Amino acid sequence: MNNESPGPPVSTPSTSQPTSTPTAAPVSAPAASGPGRLGSLGPVGLVLAGGISVQFGGALAVTLMPRAGALGVVTLRLLAAAVILLVVCRPRLRGHSRTDWGTVIVFGITMGAMNGLFYEAVDRIPLGLAVTLEVLGPLALSVLASRRLINALWAGLALGGVFLLGGGDFSGLDPVGVGLALGAGAMWATYIIFSARTGRRFPQADGLALAMAVAALLFLPLGIAGAGTRLLDPTTVALGSSVAVLSSVLPYTLELLALRRLPAHTFAVLMSLEPAIAATAGFLVLGQALSATQAAAVALVIGASIGAVRSQAGRGRRQAVPAQPGSAVAAQPDSAGGVRPEPVAAAPSRTARRPRSRR
Repeated sequence: MNNESPGPPVSTPSTSQPTSTPTAAPVSAPAASGPGRLGSLGPVGLVLAGGISVQFGGALAVTLMPRAGALGVVTLRLLAAAVILLVVCRPRLRGHSRTDWGTVIVFGITMGAMNGLFYEAVDRIPLGLAVTLEVLGPLALSVLASRRLINALWAGLALGGVFLLGGGDFSGLDPVGVGLALGAGAMWATYIIFSARTGRRFPQADGLALAMAVAALLFLPLGIAGAGTRLLDPTTVALGSSVAVLSSVLPYTLELLALRRLPAHTFAVLMSLEPAIAATAGFLVLGQALSATQAAAVALVIGASIGAVRSQAGRGRRQAVPAQPGSAVAAQPDSAGGVRPEPVAAAPSRTARRPRSRR
C-alpha cells in the first residue's frame, strides 16, 4: 500500500471539511493504482471511507471530552498528529527565509485556532450541526472569490439552511457553540489561504508537518491548564492518538490513493457531503438525532456547497490549462480538523477547486 502512495507519505494527515486553493510543491503523479485491497474500493469508495473516518474520529473526540475536556482533546490530537508528521516527513529546518518561517508559524496558529474552536463547539452543540456551520467559512470564501452571479444563489441557499438550523433565532442551540462553530469556519477559510502560501514555500508535506508542530506547541499550555495530569493517563493518550489517526492519518492515506483516479471537482463534491456524514456519526456514536427541520437545513447547506463546487469546476475547465501528468497535491483541511490532499492542475482558476477538515 505504501509503495502506491503519491508525493507526501501516506501516513501524513489531512482535517477536513469548501473552495479555495492550497498549492504544494509539485510531485510526480504515480501510475494508476494497483489492485491492492484499498484500491479495490474504487476512488469514490476511498473518499467516502476517508470522510467516514474523519467524522467518526470527531465523534470519538466528543466521547473523550469528559476525560480531558475540549482543550485537552485538541492538545492530544495536535501532538499525536505532529509527532506522526515529523517522524514520517522529517522536514528540513535549514535553508528557509524569515518569510518562510513567518508563513508556517501563522499557518500553525490558524490550525490550532481552527481545531480549538471546533472542538469547543462540538462540546456544546451536535456534531452534524457544528460541521454544517463550519462549512460556511470555506463556502463564503469560495463565493466571495468567484464574483459570479450564480454563486449568490448558492450563498442564499446556504443562508436559508442556516436560518432553518437556528429556527429563526438559534434559541434551540447553545449560542456560544454556534459562535464557536462559525469562528472555526472563519479559521478554516484562513487555513485555506495560508495552506496555499505554505505549500508554495515548502516541499511536499514539510510545511504541514512544521505547522502542525507549531500548533501543538502553542496549544500545549492551554491543554495543560485545562486538563492537567489527565493528559498523562494512558487510556486518554491512547484515545487521543486514535482521534489523530481517524481524523488525519487514515483519511489522508485513503484520499491520496483516490485522487490519482478522481477528478478534483468530483472529490470536492464528495467532500460537500461531510455535514451529512457528521450527522450520521453523531447519531450512531453520540445519540444526537436531528429534527426534520435541522436535517433539511443540513441538506440545504450541502446543496449550496455542491452547487458552488460544480459551477466553479465548470468555469475552471473552460479557463484552466489542462493538467499535465506532474500535477501538484494541495494539503486541504477537512471538517474534522485533519488535512486533506487535493490535486491542482497547472495554471488553474483560483476558484475551480474546493478546499477541504477541518482539523
